[in-house]
Amino acid sequence: MVKVLGILGAHQADGVTAKLLQGVLKGAATAAETELINLNDYQLFPDHDNQPNPDLDVLEAKLLEADVWVLAAPTYLGSLSGVMKNFCDCFRNRIARFNAVGEAVPDRFKNKHYVTITDCYAGGVENYLTGVTDATFKTLDKFLTMGGLIKLREIVVTKTWGMTSLTPAKQAECERVGMQAAHKRERDDNTVKRYIQLFFMIAIMALLTMGIEAGIQQFVPLNNFWSYYGVFVIIFYVLLASILHFFTVVKHRRR
Repeated sequence: MVKVLGILGAHQADGVTAKLLQGVLKGAATAAETELINLNDYQLFPDHDNQPNPDLDVLEAKLLEADVWVLAAPTYLGSLSGVMKNFCDCFRNRIARFNAVGEAVPDRFKNKHYVTITDCYAGGVENYLTGVTDATFKTLDKFLTMGGLIKLREIVVTKTWGMTSLTPAKQAECERVGMQAAHKRERDDNTVKRYIQLFFMIAIMALLTMGIEAGIQQFVPLNNFWSYYGVFVIIFYVLLASILHFFTVVKHRRR
C-alpha cells in the first residue's frame, strides 16, 4: 500500500497550514496509509563531526518508508517559514549524496513523489501579480528535486489573515489532491507527455511564423533564401520567447 507522509513546518499545530495538510491526508487516507509529523516535535540541528542527529535519523527512516511526501509551510516575509527552512538546511546532506566536486546526486529518495503547500496573508490578485509565495515553492522544489523526487501538485491559500477554517472549495481541492497522491504512478510518464506537447507547440509556432511571413511578403518581397530564412528565425524567436515568458512567469503565478 502507498504511504503518504505529511510534514508540517509551521509554528501553529492547528493553523491554516495544518488544516490544508490535514485535508490532503484525509483525501489520501481513502486509498493509502497516512501519517502526519510536526517538525516542532523534533530537535533539528545539522550532523556534526560524524555524530548524526538522532531526530534526523528518525525523520530519515519515516521519509524512506513513505512513497509520497506532503510538505506544508506558511510563507513569511515573502519566503519559506523558518521551521521548514531549518529542516531543509539540516537534512540537506541526507536527501542526496555529494560527489567529489560538491554536486548533489539523487540517491535513496529518487523517484519518490511530493506535494507542496503554502499560504500567505497577501490577497489572490497581489500574489498573482507579485508572486509572494513563489520563493517558498522554489525553495522546496530545489530541495526536493535535489534528491530526485518528482512533483505531483502544489496548493496555495491567500488572504489568510484572520482565517480559522478552509473554504469548502479549498477543502475539496486538498482532498482531491490527496486522493490523486494516493494513486500516484510508480513511474514518471511526464517525459513522453512533454515531448508530445513540444511537438505540437513547434508545429503551431511554425505555422504561425509562415503565416506572418506570408503577410510580410505582401509588403516586403523576400526574394532569396537568406532573407526568407532570416525573417523566419526572427519571428519564430519572438513567438518562442513570448510563450516561454507566459508559461514560466505569468501563468506560474499562484492565486
